[in-house]
Amino acid sequence: MSLEQIDFSKTLTDDQVYESIMNNYSELANEWISHQWNWMNNVYWAFNDHYKYMIIISLIEKTLQFYDQMNIQQSYEEYYSKSYVQIDKFSITELCEKLDLPKETIRRKVLELEKKGVIKRDKKKIIIDSKAFSFVKPQNQIKLSSKYILLVAEALYRDKHFSKKVDVKLIESLIKKKFTLCWRWFYRMQIPLIIGYHKFMQDLSTFHVWGTICMNQSLNVTKNLKNIETKKLPLDHGAASKILIDNVGSTSGISAMSISDMTLIPRATVIRKCKYLIKNDLIKLNEKKQYTLSSFNFKKILPYQTEAFKFKAKFIRKVLNLLVIS
Repeated sequence: MSLEQIDFSKTLTDDQVYESIMNNYSELANEWISHQWNWMNNVYWAFNDHYKYMIIISLIEKTLQFYDQMNIQQSYEEYYSKSYVQIDKFSITELCEKLDLPKETIRRKVLELEKKGVIKRDKKKIIIDSKAFSFVKPQNQIKLSSKYILLVAEALYRDKHFSKKVDVKLIESLIKKKFTLCWRWFYRMQIPLIIGYHKFMQDLSTFHVWGTICMNQSLNVTKNLKNIETKKLPLDHGAASKILIDNVGSTSGISAMSISDMTLIPRATVIRKCKYLIKNDLIKLNEKKQYTLSSFNFKKILPYQTEAFKFKAKFIRKVLNLLVIS
């Protein structure tokens, strides 16, 4: 489609997407929490270390940025058909700033990735070997992200901000066709979003544990949401969050063993992280020795959630606008 054919009145703004997400939060929250929980599991399972994965995708994102600048676009199949991916030059300092980690930590983890053969240096070239593709290849993630994007598109359609009828297969197809462009957008959403929670909770294992407790509680509460007398559905972010934190209609929590089984984070680590979360009034332990969200000061986490939703809105706006002009 040429520039003259684009109807800019049909394209979305970040604010429209953000407001729709916030206003329809009760219909979108479970899918997003599940989306992020699956993402965090993939992050951890790759190397049993969240930060090694974040280093790898930070390097890939930098290379995808170069592709974008050079107007190089590759499909999902084209991108992963190679025996390796050459990455752009990087510095330890650059990674430190991006991931909010000390130099010695980044340097040590990069060396460990080199020892595993994931990152290789070939004269002046730095490559990510194809053996790492199974860790970062987002076949299932594309499906999960497409499903969530569709839910937001349907909310935008109801709000009369989006007029194009789409389905999950169409979204998946677009992302795979324009993979290097769309997945750069995805990483530009996820990396600062995840690192924001890392700053708030001190590390990503703590966030992963908290997110698992949050997902469990969200699913439990949703089962009872239909019994709540309310004339206004869907609920906005504030109302839905209050119901979630109050654990309305449910007294069930989740045990340390279950968190460990679901995330593969060692049970001893889970217990240690839960102690930190209890100390900071982010979770509590019930009489069944199960963890639930506490009635923590909502203002403490709201700035991080708001920032996360803005990153999310930007990514979804770009993908939906690409659908409009395709």
